[in-house]
Amino acid sequence: MNAAALHCLPSGIAGAKPLAAGLGLPLHEIGLHRFPDGEIRVTAGSAAPTCIIYASLDQPNDKLIAILFAAEALRREGARRLVLVAPYLCYMRQDAAFHPGEAISQRAVGRMLAANVDRVITVDAHLHRTADIAAVFPGIEADNLSAMPAIADALAGIDRTTVLAGPDAESRQWVGDLAARLGLDHAVGRKTRRSDRSVEIDFAGQSAVAGRPVLLIDDIVSSGGTLAAGARALRAAGATAIDAVITHALFPPDMAEEFARAGIRSIRSTSSVPHPTNAIPLDAVLAGALRGELGERRSA
Repeated sequence: MNAAALHCLPSGIAGAKPLAAGLGLPLHEIGLHRFPDGEIRVTAGSAAPTCIIYASLDQPNDKLIAILFAAEALRREGARRLVLVAPYLCYMRQDAAFHPGEAISQRAVGRMLAANVDRVITVDAHLHRTADIAAVFPGIEADNLSAMPAIADALAGIDRTTVLAGPDAESRQWVGDLAARLGLDHAVGRKTRRSDRSVEIDFAGQSAVAGRPVLLIDDIVSSGGTLAAGARALRAAGATAIDAVITHALFPPDMAEEFARAGIRSIRSTSSVPHPTNAIPLDAVLAGALRGELGERRSA
């Protein structure tokens, strides 16, 4: 029996293949069957003492159920340790109840996963008031990896006059990190949110932007309002060209035309969520976290 194996949901096969190959692990696609009433049947592959489940959790509801069922099957078949690799981690936005009776999804999903796996590995989780991802997953190990090393590698050779820009204060951590890695100037806008799809962004006073190409950096693009507003604000501030790099591409592909109208020349995303804009693989980042895990298990 292999000491470890990698299992993935069908939607994650493209991301799981290079990860399994890089780690030298067998890869098993988790079988899903949907019954007419909407219930699903899950069939996991051969269990190993350590089983890694790869599942990016965009469009998450069915995937969460599939992970729970796969965990049950793998434990029963002999897996002693389960590691969930979720390059995109769902339901992290709602970390507090803002209205009476409102569910705190981060807490509910975190406890559910913590009850079924031994470790969670994700990338640039969308945490607001939660300082440490360990607080999301009580009693188990959790790692919130940065995509910035992979993005920096992909941007090697970038025009040295380029300014990195983040649309809001939340993006400052990623923009600052990437700017330090690449030795580039950076700027951060001020965002005012009117609704889920309506935001205003201002780069007033950011003199470094004027007359220079700009690379707009953000962690998640879902509705696309922030990215488009950021591009329009950068044009108003005098940027000569605007490209974008994002970690998690959740937006519909047909929004590309809207982004182009806002002035964005190109968009590249990491492989955290399967998307036509994927151009930056994360398998090296994920493998780095998993090699220590596998080394410990294999030497045990």
